[in-house]
Amino acid sequence: MDKKEVLGKIRQKDPRFADEAYVFVSQSLSVTAKKLGRTRKGSPEQRHVSGQELSSGVAEYALEKFGPLAYQVLREWGLSKTRDIGDIVFNLIDAGVFAKTEEDSITDFDNVFDFQEELLAPWEA
Repeated sequence: MDKKEVLGKIRQKDPRFADEAYVFVSQSLSVTAKKLGRTRKGSPEQRHVSGQELSSGVAEYALEKFGPLAYQVLREWGLSKTRDIGDIVFNLIDAGVFAKTEEDSITDFDNVFDFQEELLAPWEA
């Protein structure tokens, strides 16, 4: 099954997020893992990125890619809080795209930071 088919199946079950949100979270995971030195060469435990780390990585990557429009772009895709990142991650886990450890929980993404503040504060004078 290709990416488009996988996203179609996921969005049939949970239509809250745009395809772009799934792609962006997936890209953010790769960028975050690389920045943390957790590459494919290590064991799954050595490559693991926590919910908090990924949430921060999504914000950092969004600011890098979209600058002052980061908050608006992510909102357009359906993301308004860190729990939304977790919902996307767990939808991808359920679809077999991502893997998780026994310790991983959707609650790892709860209230990691205030989305609006994190994405708009760097641009406020």
